Amino acid sequence: MLRSGGERVLELSCEQLYMRFVDAQADGTTGCLFDDLAGGLRTITTLRLTDVSWLSCDELRQRLDPVLADFSDNGGRVDRVPGP
Repeated sequence: MLRSGGERVLELSCEQLYMRFVDAQADGTTGCLFDDLAGGLRTITTLRLTDVSWLSCDELRQRLDPVLADFSDNGGRVDRVPGP
């Protein structure tokens, strides 16, 4: 987690998130993965998503979008950084 003044920023690699999502699907813990992510977002002000091309998976986006919407609705900011 990066800190700049009062801002609390979490940088999250979408590639790593995708890999964890695939693993969670295989072992039946997908709900836990997104519950943990939502819980972690409660302590930050900005989420920086990197390598967003990994979000092309519809199943991943369907699970992630509500988490990001809730984060934004509660005052959080989502920055999307394209991959190389």
